Amino acid sequence: MDLTLYHVIIISIVLILITKLYLHVHFSKLLALPILGHLHLLRNPIHQSLAHLARAHGHVLLLRFGSRPVLVVSSPSAAEHCFTKNDIIFANRPRILPAKYLGYNFTSLVFSPFTARWRAHRRFTALHVFSPSCFSDNFSSELRFLLRGLYSDHTQGFHKTEIRSWFFDLTLNLMMGMITGKRFQAEEKRKLRKVLEEMFFLCGATSMEDFVPLVRWFGFSTMRKRLERVGKEIDETLQELVLEERSKLRNGDHGEEMKTIIGNLLTMQEKEPEHYTDIDIKGILVSLITGGTETTSGTMEWAMALLVNHPEVLKKVRDEIEEHVGHARLVMDSDITKLKYLNNVIKETLRLFPPGPLLVPHESSEDCIVEGVCVPKGTMLLVNAYAMQRDPELWEDSMEFKPERFDEDHQQGFKYIPFGYGRRRCPGESMGWKVMTLALGVLIQCFEWEREGEELVDLTEGAGLSMPMATPLEIIYRPCPEMFDVLSQL
Repeated sequence: MDLTLYHVIIISIVLILITKLYLHVHFSKLLALPILGHLHLLRNPIHQSLAHLARAHGHVLLLRFGSRPVLVVSSPSAAEHCFTKNDIIFANRPRILPAKYLGYNFTSLVFSPFTARWRAHRRFTALHVFSPSCFSDNFSSELRFLLRGLYSDHTQGFHKTEIRSWFFDLTLNLMMGMITGKRFQAEEKRKLRKVLEEMFFLCGATSMEDFVPLVRWFGFSTMRKRLERVGKEIDETLQELVLEERSKLRNGDHGEEMKTIIGNLLTMQEKEPEHYTDIDIKGILVSLITGGTETTSGTMEWAMALLVNHPEVLKKVRDEIEEHVGHARLVMDSDITKLKYLNNVIKETLRLFPPGPLLVPHESSEDCIVEGVCVPKGTMLLVNAYAMQRDPELWEDSMEFKPERFDEDHQQGFKYIPFGYGRRRCPGESMGWKVMTLALGVLIQCFEWEREGEELVDLTEGAGLSMPMATPLEIIYRPCPEMFDVLSQL
């Protein structure tokens, strides 16, 4: 018998015996099993499983996943405690497998600990990536590509399309245009999309190796091998882009005014080599690509699914655009603040389907107290935004799609944190909001959208870090007659 298989069988038998021995204890006591801790209580999807535990046992739970202490927070007051009073304590990230293999050994912008290097990288993105002037022209161009593509694909009557691919192409082309100054070809996009989808799936999956060292010691974890393979694939792609840009800069192939994100990073490398090694540069790039593509495109897909399931809401959005913009031009930046109902639709979509149902994990750098719970140093913090944003005690008709709930101007506080909060809040929030508002705005302005048939679109959640739709959204559309003139001139 193969040695690895032998160990799997032995450990499985031991765990089964332990489970049978202890599971007679009542569930409400949150029994921690030897070796496994509370892992036996979890089911997929994890955010829903943790929400169930919170409803039954409290909104601040100190659990043990294998050998790792984990604080699960599912209330606004506890989240506020973590991200205000204890924000600097929870500013670090846990050392987990995705952070090692997809985050350049815990150094990328997303997975890096709270250090001077991280702060330097965060400042760089604020100045050279997420400021409006850095992406506006590029985004306008990509929106026109999107509209031309949909318009040219149109035949008589309604035309069926799978909208996820359009949204992904839009966000990927936007990010790669900013990073490299060029649009990827179809085959390049296909390969990169495949890698990114695998990355998001693996980041959202639970690896036993992160919590039970025995799995690593006996070498039968498949997660590590998959992460190694995907990490190598994305690294090769990024290294090629860095080398290409470095060659252009040395040869003077483009001027200062045409400098890309990679070009700016290579300039910073000359000024601050200790903070901008090639590894640092690739870590920033992988964070930008993952953070600026799948999450944004996924939210827009959920929004379109909700809108075609609620045609009365879709009509209100179209009426608002007609009132404030009309049919002689496309929705533009200056219209965003006027389109309050469209903004409400996006807020409500993010409430029901946050792109990170569990915020990216944090880790405590020292002992602290959260709402009376003593939290030891090295505890992983999981904030369940999904649970808070669907909590019936916090939201009236919490499971219903009601954009009107955001009509009031007051802030929602910590019961609504789809972008996180504190020092590690998503730095691309304003850019993502602008992309979603303008993209959805022009699509609703230029085309009529309906679901195919009478049956409602399936809103089942899929697996992965960004919680995509389980089934890609297929809907039908046709150009609005009032927008023919604008569309024909794109």
